[in-house]
Amino acid sequence: MSIEVRGVCPLLQVFDMPTSLRFYRDVLGFEIVQTSQRDGDRFDWGLLRLNDAEVMLNTAYEQEHRPGQPESARTKAHSDTVLYFGCPDVDAAYRHLRAHAVDVKEPQVASYGMKQLYVRDPDGYELCFQWPAA
Repeated sequence: MSIEVRGVCPLLQVFDMPTSLRFYRDVLGFEIVQTSQRDGDRFDWGLLRLNDAEVMLNTAYEQEHRPGQPESARTKAHSDTVLYFGCPDVDAAYRHLRAHAVDVKEPQVASYGMKQLYVRDPDGYELCFQWPAA
């Protein structure tokens, strides 16, 4: 017998919530489902959803304790985190990101047959939009 699971929702620690929302909501198209409190785009935790994909964003620092710049060691540590999204039209995702002035390289087909498009979010987390190559 196994545990019934109906999804997974990663929690990402972000430096600046409004900057992250401009990327996840305004560029990628996620909707804000729930937040810790609402003061425009300033809140400490939020649940975002795009179709069946969910992501939680949480500020790494309470507003009064946030340093002036992201800590490079913290951001560098994000480079080993990748979120993979099922994306039936990887080429359309590429065009969409380019239309929003996102610096992204053309999709490639991996040796195991997945067409993949990689992009980094404002905090250095890597996102991969992928689908089996035709």
